[in-house]
Amino acid sequence: MTTQPFTVADVMTKKVVAVLPGAEFKEIVTTMERCQVTAVPVVEGEGRVVGVVSEADLLLKEEFHDHRLGLVEQMRHLDATAKAGSRRAEDLMTSPAVTIAPEASLPQAARLMAAHRIKRLPVVDASGAIQGIVSRSDLLKVFLRPDDDLAAEVRHSVIEHLFPLSHREVEVRVDAGVVTLFGEVRDSALIPLAARLARTVEGVVDVRCDLTTQGRT
Repeated sequence: MTTQPFTVADVMTKKVVAVLPGAEFKEIVTTMERCQVTAVPVVEGEGRVVGVVSEADLLLKEEFHDHRLGLVEQMRHLDATAKAGSRRAEDLMTSPAVTIAPEASLPQAARLMAAHRIKRLPVVDASGAIQGIVSRSDLLKVFLRPDDDLAAEVRHSVIEHLFPLSHREVEVRVDAGVVTLFGEVRDSALIPLAARLARTVEGVVDVRCDLTTQGRT
């Protein structure tokens, strides 16, 4: 059981596949294929992230391989055509890289991915050195928490906190991540709050609140 929100550090992949700025095109493609990843951070020095090369960056070479652009179209796609003619990571990468700190929350990571329309984020420390990588699938790991763990956390961090005098009259059941609260409590005004707080517990899919006030049905 945990009473602290999950952070990026809790779910990130710590073993990171990365390349150096001088990595050649074929080396990058081979690395991605061997490690079954769709993007790699580009690091220099003591692991400082300077960019990311994704499949989208590499596919530009194929897209413009036999397609000659006019001057206006070249200007419109200047960055893309430049990448299409490049063969080293430092020229192919998207830079600066969009990164996130290990202590960031999972909602922060999700919002950052959505805002930049990316599928993964390098996780870096205060100096910019890579610590791991977090992907969309990593953010879903919290939904794998056992139902018993979720029930214990909802009871401890929500029910016992809100209803110190009547918490023993409340039953918390969790089935496939869906929390059901039922029983009688003393303060009806806190019932909607209990449902809202239960929904904020990491890994909870939904909440059904059947709490009633003592002496009422």
